[in-house]
Amino acid sequence: MGNTDVGETVFFSVVIPTYNRKPILEKCLRALEAQKLTDVETRHLSSLQGYEIVLVDDGSTDGTLEWLEANKQEFPHVRVFRQNHAGPAAARNLGVEKALGDTIIFIDSDLVVTENFLQAHKSALMQGKEKLGGDRFFTYGAVINTCNFDDPTSEPYKITDFSAAFFATGNVAIPKHWLEKAGLFDTRFQLYGWEDLELGVRLKNLGLKLIKCPAAVGYHWHPPFSLEQVPRLIDKEIQRGRMGVLFYQKHPTWEVRMMIQMTWLHRLLWGILSLNGILNERTMAPFLQWLINLGKPQLALEIARIFLNWYNVKGVYEAYTQMQKPA
Repeated sequence: MGNTDVGETVFFSVVIPTYNRKPILEKCLRALEAQKLTDVETRHLSSLQGYEIVLVDDGSTDGTLEWLEANKQEFPHVRVFRQNHAGPAAARNLGVEKALGDTIIFIDSDLVVTENFLQAHKSALMQGKEKLGGDRFFTYGAVINTCNFDDPTSEPYKITDFSAAFFATGNVAIPKHWLEKAGLFDTRFQLYGWEDLELGVRLKNLGLKLIKCPAAVGYHWHPPFSLEQVPRLIDKEIQRGRMGVLFYQKHPTWEVRMMIQMTWLHRLLWGILSLNGILNERTMAPFLQWLINLGKPQLALEIARIFLNWYNVKGVYEAYTQMQKPA
């Protein structure tokens, strides 16, 4: 199935962790089964031999596995593995371990891709190898956020879809051997956030470069924002704060402090914008509901980030303070 680096042939293993996302997972897998691949070779560019989908179920309780078993004829590329609920880091590690391909593509189970998704990553990998003279790089596709469940790929690109992340597992392709050399994902990141960016730091330390691949588009679906989601979103920000401190423990640099918002600048910024917490989920609820009623849930969510980021910053500093206490 090809060599261990980006060589004359490429075989992709698309690794997807999933946990209780059956409705959107159905769309995710059908889009991957509908890929259009070409075998045209030009000069030193290589051909795409094929692909597999390595789905790791992280202990779902919503009938995901039963649905897959009942519909397995529809998904000839899918290989399914199961683990007890341990988080996406452990699930991705299992997926890499079981992968047969020389190149890993990570996406999330709520991502719906276009029909040329794999071909676009393949072309970018080949062009990158020609340009750099080796495979010490990975390709990073575009992620467009949408709450349109019926037709997710109709969503236009928005300024809020821009990401400055170096390595994020929403849409990335990388030779498998670099993941193994870096040590895969740290499974201590069991709560929400940072496990992929932390691996990105280790990949950067190995000298890997990022090559953007805007033609490999994935549409990240999430339900329209509602006030009922606020408690869960607050909890995620607190979790992200705790995991951010673990990230900083492993890589105590100014760059990581900026990423996890553990600076006086972030504390000042979100403190001022939230009026030191006066603008919160309770005081802003009427205004947010008004925007939702106007049909502007995305705008309501962006405004809600004022207090969500304040919770995140507080979570970071609370976790950091707790870390410094003697055992």
